[in-house]
Amino acid sequence: MNQEKHSNNPIKIFGVMLPSLPAITIRLGGTLLRLKRDSNKAGKIFKKELIKQGIDKDTANELRQIYTNNMNFHNLIKVLKE
Repeated sequence: MNQEKHSNNPIKIFGVMLPSLPAITIRLGGTLLRLKRDSNKAGKIFKKELIKQGIDKDTANELRQIYTNNMNFHNLIKVLKE
């Protein structure tokens, strides 16, 4: 009956994770910035193709904004909170 006791104490778990939080935050920030950049590139291509197909520039710009609005940081945070 020599079993090791595993601690489920949240404070100890947080203490172990604390040193890695800055690195995780930087990685997450970099990932979100790449995602936003890629979204903007895709939006520009989307707008160009719409104009090429004969849609006027104002409508194409509105559609591009709708298309890229999902990659807004505030919207991403709202989705994560839900």
